[in-house]
Amino acid sequence: MVDEPDSLVLRMLRAIDAKIDRLAEEVAEMKTRIGAVEREIAGFHRGIASLHEGQAKHSLRMDRIDKRLDRIEKRLSLVDA
Repeated sequence: MVDEPDSLVLRMLRAIDAKIDRLAEEVAEMKTRIGAVEREIAGFHRGIASLHEGQAKHSLRMDRIDKRLDRIEKRLSLVDA
């Protein structure tokens, strides 16, 4: 069988095919990296939610302490009623 010379169109199609393969690999890598970033952002959201929960607990505790202090002051007549 005689080797046929590659035509210009065939060479260009092969070059395009190689570029598409590289692009597909890059897109797959980008998807992986974006997934990792999304997981990190979700972790930050969980951390922030935890901080808000802690702040709410402290606010409730401070409110209870404030009420108790008011009662103590009234009982000891430290404030005007």
